[in-house]
Amino acid sequence: MNWIVFDYGDVLSKPSAARPDLAAAMGAPLPEFEKAYWDLRLPYDAGSTPLEYWQAVGQALGVPVDEALSAELTRIDIEGWGYLEPSSEALLETLAEAGAPLALLSNAPAVFGEWARAQDWARHFRVTLFSGDVRCVKPDAKIFRLLLDELGAEPSDCLFFDDRQSNVDGARAAGLKAELWNGADAARAWLD
Repeated sequence: MNWIVFDYGDVLSKPSAARPDLAAAMGAPLPEFEKAYWDLRLPYDAGSTPLEYWQAVGQALGVPVDEALSAELTRIDIEGWGYLEPSSEALLETLAEAGAPLALLSNAPAVFGEWARAQDWARHFRVTLFSGDVRCVKPDAKIFRLLLDELGAEPSDCLFFDDRQSNVDGARAAGLKAELWNGADAARAWLD
């Protein structure tokens, strides 16, 4: 069985447009907010709680974050990442209809994984693995081993698409076939 494994952010999803709203909710200038958002993201993707993450961002910006603000920021953030790229969604539907075994492997907080699994498009995936749930992130070899265990597959049975070269390289180092994501049309051509 040949598994097709997709990353989520900027592969299946449109880039998040929520950062200006998040910065506004924190009363912070966008450039400073974006720097803190990305610089402090890895522990969140690796399993820290939303409150821990937003408090760290707040601390970097000099903005106190309580549970209510954390919940609002989490809602805005998830919503921002919640839009599938239509061409990616069409590719998923085509592959699922053809019976291709599909999996999702994403660096994302556990709270996002919970939201994603409740979406209609999640039905296309036999396995969804989010870094926040397993407390390790791509490109760490451990997350690829966890994926393979979950799939019951050999590395060579998997083709992985990701928008970051470091994650593609990590997958290849773990023995998976992996390609840099250049859009659904390029992936479709590659799969054909």
